[in-house]
Amino acid sequence: MPKMITEQNLRLLVDTLVKEGARVVGPKQAGTMTLYEPLTKGDDLVLDQLPRRSAKEAFFPVCETILSFEKKEGKTTVLDVDVCAVPETVLFGARPCDAAAPGILDAVFSWDYKDEFFLERRRRTTIIGLACTKADDACFCTAVGLSPADMKGSDLFLTPLEGGGFSCEAPTEKGERLMARYPQLFNETDNAKPLPPAEPAVEKLDLEKIKTWLDGNFESPIWNGIADRCAGCGACAFLCPACHCFDINDEGTADKGERRKHWDACGFGKFTNHASGHNPRDIQNKRYRNRIMHKFKYYDDKFGQTLCTGCGRCIRHCPVGIDIYEILDKIGSGH
Repeated sequence: MPKMITEQNLRLLVDTLVKEGARVVGPKQAGTMTLYEPLTKGDDLVLDQLPRRSAKEAFFPVCETILSFEKKEGKTTVLDVDVCAVPETVLFGARPCDAAAPGILDAVFSWDYKDEFFLERRRRTTIIGLACTKADDACFCTAVGLSPADMKGSDLFLTPLEGGGFSCEAPTEKGERLMARYPQLFNETDNAKPLPPAEPAVEKLDLEKIKTWLDGNFESPIWNGIADRCAGCGACAFLCPACHCFDINDEGTADKGERRKHWDACGFGKFTNHASGHNPRDIQNKRYRNRIMHKFKYYDDKFGQTLCTGCGRCIRHCPVGIDIYEILDKIGSGH
């Protein structure tokens, strides 16, 4: 049977975890924006806004060191990073579009090579999801098979109740263990009604039909018009819960430095630039075509999943107003 937790106790749970040494991440006010950030106290937690950036940074940092090196007296020493040093993490308030994404990314990060930097964070993180009760014009989770009340990816799922507080369900053992550790913070339900979930104002996309079209239309002239406005800024990829491209660079001097992973984006002009100088995606519409192909064809071909959760951030924050839902709807309806 679902339990319930008051907002006061939810914030107290943050305080308790922080005091116990856990890494606690959740929506937090950062200037004029709400971002998923480390929390130092329960009062930091923002519960009524979708953060501007996604929660993937909790598992896949913008920049991370993967080894260090030092050369002394002609001898080079290479030191690995201890991936097991990642602390226990609790991610609070992940909306369904964010909570579902790490499970989608598990496929690529454990494919031909197991990326323990990502996977160890996944193992050590408990995700507390939060149902959405409002949506804006950019939200389209329902169009790609999710919903504002979807528990996919959440270990503990909160649904806002009429009159305050949250109904709590634990879809996984991680969630059950968290509730069992702090029984004093969770109460039996008092028959309070859940607030109705948000209703994104979009029609469901026919993803199979879209993929079928993509399978046979790599050279379609439609690509010439789709991305004429694209500035190649990478905002869509950096804000997306599911985009995961990265580059690896050695930084420092010849005697001492670090090898680091940095986020990258297929929309950047030099993303596919060869050492020879040849660039197979030398113009922006080819790069935007790859973005659509990757999310709705290539990832599906390899892993049987769509690389999009419909969060709407790429629509909401595109500086030139490109709307990926409109593009997909156009493709699915035969233009």
